[in-house]
Amino acid sequence: MGKIDHDAVLQARVLLLGSGRPSVGEQVAAYRVLLEVNRQAYAPKLVDALLAMGGRDPEVRLTLAVEAVEVARSIEAGTPSRAERLNRALGACQWALFALGRRAEGRAVCEEMRAAGRGGRLTTVLAEEGRFLEAAELNEEEAGHQTLKDSFGNLVEWAANLEGAGLHDEASAVFRTFLDTIRRFITERRVDRPLLACALVHHARMREAAGDGAEATAARREALTILEELAAGGAKGPGRTSSWLTLFVLSGRAGEPAASAGSPMPPFGTDVGWSGDVREAFVGGLPGLEAEAAVLREAGRLPELVDVQRRISVRVAVRDGDHTYRFVERYQPYFDEGVALARRLADDPGRLARALTDRAMFRTAAGDFGPAYADLAEAVTLLDAP
Repeated sequence: MGKIDHDAVLQARVLLLGSGRPSVGEQVAAYRVLLEVNRQAYAPKLVDALLAMGGRDPEVRLTLAVEAVEVARSIEAGTPSRAERLNRALGACQWALFALGRRAEGRAVCEEMRAAGRGGRLTTVLAEEGRFLEAAELNEEEAGHQTLKDSFGNLVEWAANLEGAGLHDEASAVFRTFLDTIRRFITERRVDRPLLACALVHHARMREAAGDGAEATAARREALTILEELAAGGAKGPGRTSSWLTLFVLSGRAGEPAASAGSPMPPFGTDVGWSGDVREAFVGGLPGLEAEAAVLREAGRLPELVDVQRRISVRVAVRDGDHTYRFVERYQPYFDEGVALARRLADDPGRLARALTDRAMFRTAAGDFGPAYADLAEAVTLLDAP
């Protein structure tokens, strides 16, 4: 400990004890001074103030987060909330590192968090870099000590990572557990049937990718029955928009380049926790894809245009999220255009069925069950045609 500036200590105490409320920056400055007097008392307060001061600039946030990590480490072991503060500081540090594109350093921080029992972030980072098997192994570990409610979203992510690793049957086994969980929650009135319809359609896509046409057909037909019953019963209203978003974005992974450490992609299978650099690059690709679509449209290259238009729709879904405000108005034009373009491909029923299915699931999320049923029924007829 260096020589204490008693005047500075007095000024810091007066500032903190005064009738006015000091700014976060003033608090940081005061706690830095008082840290030299009583580290145990003021280190936790300084960590909180540093993290609150963060701001939007990644460079500034990184500097503050690194200091917060150092201060949190200095808190005596066993002190209440030491681990929680250190984890928050590490979380802020890795966020800034990924936002700056410093993935190796960010991953190292996530590995430290994982060692402390906070592995979710590392799972996401591994998936972003195409290390799906490692990510799936972490998903499995996490599922082992989660409640049924907590594991709800983890099952989708786990299945997505297994599928990314090429383990299609294992992925389907996990997703079937997800379907069983939804059915159980429906009986307990904790979720609604539209979610089950969307999940069944996604499982049909999974089984088709695995070459299991029979199970894919059965899953689609079960989803169709649900939509028919919802439409006949006059059900109306927003469905599970967040679940639709996750599954729709996940369904777009096959149309994207393979992920790697040097060229990370979104962690398909979850709509939370994406690294800043990945989200920015993925959504930032919209103008380029729109320009590509214009060229394809001009050249009359419809099959490629249908595929690019779908990639655009996926990015719009990521950009705009699942907010219910103007949900239909925001998304409907993209799905309508996808269907309209695919209808012009007379000899390509697969692309039309995909576009119709996409719109059916969007309409399901919007609670428009009659049109959703009509779209999915047409898609099922196309896919089941001899």
